[in-house]
Amino acid sequence: MKKFLSFALALTLCASLAACGNGGNTSGSDNTSSSGSGSSSQNQTSDMQYVKDKGTLVVGITEFEPMDYQDENGNWIGFDADLASAFAQYLGVEVQFQVIDWDNKAMELDGKTIDVVWNGMTLNDEVKAAMECSNPYFDNAQVVIVPADKAAEYQTVESVQDLAFSVEVGSAAKAQAEEYGFNYTEAADQATALLEVSSGTADAAIIDYLMSVAMTGEGTSYADLTSTVSLNTEQYGVGFRKGSDLAEELNKFFAEKYADGTMEQIADQYGIADKLVEQ
Repeated sequence: MKKFLSFALALTLCASLAACGNGGNTSGSDNTSSSGSGSSSQNQTSDMQYVKDKGTLVVGITEFEPMDYQDENGNWIGFDADLASAFAQYLGVEVQFQVIDWDNKAMELDGKTIDVVWNGMTLNDEVKAAMECSNPYFDNAQVVIVPADKAAEYQTVESVQDLAFSVEVGSAAKAQAEEYGFNYTEAADQATALLEVSSGTADAAIIDYLMSVAMTGEGTSYADLTSTVSLNTEQYGVGFRKGSDLAEELNKFFAEKYADGTMEQIADQYGIADKLVEQ
């Protein structure tokens, strides 16, 4: 009886192992099929095709002059906005600008409420991990702002070392002031930091280069101020859904438009052509 039971158990075990083996092979075959050329093809083509099929490129932005801002008629303009419009035309679709919560930009992409984040976005590790990013196309920086009539005195980091700075609280400017060991006080925002310099309660401010273009110099509220020293470099890029083929298509677009002078022409309209990254 024991021999019979042992024999029966052995048969059951063999059958079980055979079933598992066949199931594993079948599953493995199915997985290979689903993750093979079909899935690869989808990753390479679906996002671009998705945008072309719906006929619109939805661009996630915030108001950030001179990259994305509205003219007197409510139309979105700026270096990034103009480039995004040109890229949509290149794809054969309409552009649509969507103001987003910047902290949720990756979620907006993944949820397909937008197709791209194009708004002076620094290519840091967090962004690169969450998005499929383009090549860098623009060099931003934190810059020193001083009265224009004293600018000649402050052209190096060493020359500004003993100045009293105003910086935005919790900002990249504050980080740079700490890195260089500058003496600083914190202001509510970049505009207030500029006001401190203009009124003489601070010798200098540190603000974003692009903000300096929009807010200082001739024709601005702070015509008596100007930028001098660049303290760092922050490269900007454009973000798509992870795995999107649109990133590589944008790289091709950038290369073409840099070569024919279009990118420089657009940047020159906003006074920032000197910060373009060669494509």
